Amino acid sequence: MAGRAARVGRPAKKKVNPLVARGITEIDWKDTSLLRTFVSDRGKIRSRRVTGLTGQQQRQVASAIKTAREMALLPYTSTAR
Repeated sequence: MAGRAARVGRPAKKKVNPLVARGITEIDWKDTSLLRTFVSDRGKIRSRRVTGLTGQQQRQVASAIKTAREMALLPYTSTAR
């Protein structure tokens, strides 16, 4: 467990919530520039662990991304392979 031993002396850095930092309280499915920050280059929704959102915010973002995909504002997958 060499990786764990390397982290012992260093305090964990608190991840900043990107929605709180921007002052966003309501997540809108029409705001594609915001939603693209939570989607990987392959088209997958990034996990909570990666984004730093709360559970409730993550569910709202996932729902907004799915709605935006349905309305053809966001792609389901990337076209470049």
